[in-house]
Amino acid sequence: MTDASVHAASATSSEPRGDLCIRTLAMPADTNANGDIFGGWLLSQMDVGGGVFASKVAKSRTVTVAIEAMNFRKAVYVGDLVSVYANLVRGGRTSMTVHLEAWVLRRREEQPILVTDGNFTYVSIDDDGRPQAIKRDGAPIMT
Repeated sequence: MTDASVHAASATSSEPRGDLCIRTLAMPADTNANGDIFGGWLLSQMDVGGGVFASKVAKSRTVTVAIEAMNFRKAVYVGDLVSVYANLVRGGRTSMTVHLEAWVLRRREEQPILVTDGNFTYVSIDDDGRPQAIKRDGAPIMT
């Protein structure tokens, strides 16, 4: 990951938005050949956090079916505290789109930094792995 991102739009928020889904510490084993945290590791942390959020919304098992619009905005370094936040963007009959933001708190820093964000789509599944309708408070979710 680099600090420059050709495809990333400018960050619009100075603080995390949404539900905190996961928090973890970036460790030396998670680095790429340049010594920065590997983008794939960060992506997997976001997917874990998004899966936690999606399962909570769907009140069932969920699976990831798509990842889109990923913006790698800043590098993540060993020792950074990584937090993933989720917001429901769209709810359908069996699927939902969740906007995920990964923020870091660096040592000796007081303000969190947005490092990555993107949209993940999850599908609610039954015990046999088939898509099922998402229920929220007794009614299907629609946004």
